[in-house]
Amino acid sequence: MPGAIHAEGLVKTFGDVRALDGVDLDVPEGTVLGLLGPNGAGKTTTVRCLTTLLRPDSGTATVAGIDVIKHPDAVRRSVGLSGQFAAVDEYLTGRENLQMVGQLYQMRAREAKRRAAELLEQFHLVEAADRPAKTYSGGMRRRLDLAAALVVRPPVMFMDEPTTGLDPRNRQQLWGVIKQLVSGGTTLLLTTQYLEEADHLAHEICVVDHGRVIARGTSDQLKARTGGERVEVVVHERAHITAAAEILSGFGKGEATVEEHTRKLTVPVTGGAKLLAEIIRELDARGIEMDDVGLRRPTLDDVFLSLTGHTAEETTEESAAGDTEAGRRTKETAK
Repeated sequence: MPGAIHAEGLVKTFGDVRALDGVDLDVPEGTVLGLLGPNGAGKTTTVRCLTTLLRPDSGTATVAGIDVIKHPDAVRRSVGLSGQFAAVDEYLTGRENLQMVGQLYQMRAREAKRRAAELLEQFHLVEAADRPAKTYSGGMRRRLDLAAALVVRPPVMFMDEPTTGLDPRNRQQLWGVIKQLVSGGTTLLLTTQYLEEADHLAHEICVVDHGRVIARGTSDQLKARTGGERVEVVVHERAHITAAAEILSGFGKGEATVEEHTRKLTVPVTGGAKLLAEIIRELDARGIEMDDVGLRRPTLDDVFLSLTGHTAEETTEESAAGDTEAGRRTKETAK
């Protein structure tokens, strides 16, 4: 039985750019799917197709059991969407923004007022509730935007990079709210560039690149594909970098990567602390002084580098053009 969010073979092109190239997704009810990928990989285009803001060129998709192409209005009544940028009216107060959304959904005025008060409390915005949104900080606007997406308690939520640009405190607060939603039965598709965020929130992760799903699994499964663990060494003398790289490569599952400016070397390994001790002994025997050494789990960049050949922050010109065009057409649709 298809999940609360289900897509098969989604394709979307913009001129010569193939922004989506056969995306398949399935998100069981009451779970979180983290859609992880570099800038311009097709994450936002996927969300826009699933929320009816864009029409796919081919493929099928259902949200809350409703066909997104045949019944877009019904889909819109069943979902909440928090996009990359806060979509609030700067000249209305936080309270007025939320009450307006409720009334647009045909809530009675008293019900909209009550729901706005609940959300202001939930998102720690009570003190700023009656100030114009233009006086809010970036984090406050982000929380207000997310609150607006929850006014009607949608069974399915889409969050497109909801914590980008937020400080750690605001990010943690949003994570807490998201966990509460899911524990209450909400199904969530979350796009992000932060593996840490997916670690905290997602039951399953799909990695997308060039408009295709290239890997899926739990966070631990994806990390295991990149080598499981990493040994990092910072040598004291730049002249020792080459010798240290040879030693690390001999112990690792691949060639050591080197950051010349920081004198840091990294290599994927298996063997944990026991292997780390052997590496330290060998470096010491060769007279290589270390400023720092440690064993860690893979990072976001490790996963992306292993799966895509580039880091999360690097954007290919072609895929970036696709998501840029998607954004332009979405704005035109909104008008």
